[in-house]
Amino acid sequence: MSLLGSAFLAFAHDVTPGDEQDWTEWHDREHVPERLAVPGFLRLRRYVTLGEGPRWFYFYETESVDVLQSPAYLERLGNPTPWTKRCMRYVGNNRRTACRVSATLGRGLGGILSVVDVGPAPGQADRLRRWLVETALPAALTMPGVVGAHVGEADASATTVKTDEKKLLQTPDATARWIVLIEGVDRDALTAACRDTLGDAALRAAGAAGDIEPGDHQLNFIMER
Repeated sequence: MSLLGSAFLAFAHDVTPGDEQDWTEWHDREHVPERLAVPGFLRLRRYVTLGEGPRWFYFYETESVDVLQSPAYLERLGNPTPWTKRCMRYVGNNRRTACRVSATLGRGLGGILSVVDVGPAPGQADRLRRWLVETALPAALTMPGVVGAHVGEADASATTVKTDEKKLLQTPDATARWIVLIEGVDRDALTAACRDTLGDAALRAAGAAGDIEPGDHQLNFIMER
């Protein structure tokens, strides 16, 4: 289905060995409900990585990117609970990116998600955006097993907001550039769809540059406000 709202906040990271049960209990029972209580936060989707890369990928869908700099959100970030203080120290190899949604297509929610970190070459943002929105994502959505296709562009100010929670991390957050999300019902079908519509050569021909990092993830947990 289409993403809720016009922005999302995406995370990818590992959790230190032996601490994953405490982290997931905290995430399920305290952290996600706390975030969804902030006005403008709409839904959390969490995934387990299939293959290489940080074990966890998840994102909050929000009404707008302004929500991610709102006084209510910053107040919550500035007052971490004791459980939050403990669990944030488990987080490593971490990436956090606030994105404005450029396009969101589809009517279903898939159990498998392909995530592509991509970005434009200098001066090519408009061309890459137009190709993704008008050509690549609609084409992916016609492929067997694909039920959703979305793209978000990193918002620097919302991504780099300073918080007390960030001070608890093992290392500073890295950030993505643009994030393409393709949802499907089967990993093999999703791999084929991404290969045929969002392959490295096609992305670079449309104006992408730098590292292009794809990864597949399996749905683990959903919560709405």
